Amino acid sequence: MTEQQSHRFERGTDGPKVIVAGVDGSDSSLRAAAYAAGLARRQGALLAIVYVQPVLAAGAALGAPVADTTEEIAQDLAAQIRESMERIKGIFDIRWEFHTFRGDPYNGLVKAADDLTADAVVVGASEQAGHRFVGSVAVRLVKAGRWPVTVVP
Repeated sequence: MTEQQSHRFERGTDGPKVIVAGVDGSDSSLRAAAYAAGLARRQGALLAIVYVQPVLAAGAALGAPVADTTEEIAQDLAAQIRESMERIKGIFDIRWEFHTFRGDPYNGLVKAADDLTADAVVVGASEQAGHRFVGSVAVRLVKAGRWPVTVVP
């Protein structure tokens, strides 16, 4: 076996081919999606924008229409993203998809990145004060060590 043959297969080529951007409607997540769009454009990669609709058992127990609210957020995010992509149509050519499903954000992004065979994950920095102590989705993704993760402020 030659030295070249002894190396394990490397998924990437000259850059990422699938970039997953996690969005939740926050300003930092929308900046992350814009950053990821720039990366995807420059690399000729597919941009997979993912919104994980949180399942809030406590809210459902109180009778709050949680599923309806998160579905409205998903529809609003999809509309905002389509509008943004329409504005740059003809100027920049970006292949993109929007995915949404229910679950917790960390596990949802992990599943999306695995299912889409992502080469990179881009998320916004957490805007919640409590995450400094418990750990944000971004920190958990970095610690998982499965993909390069870019955290956009």
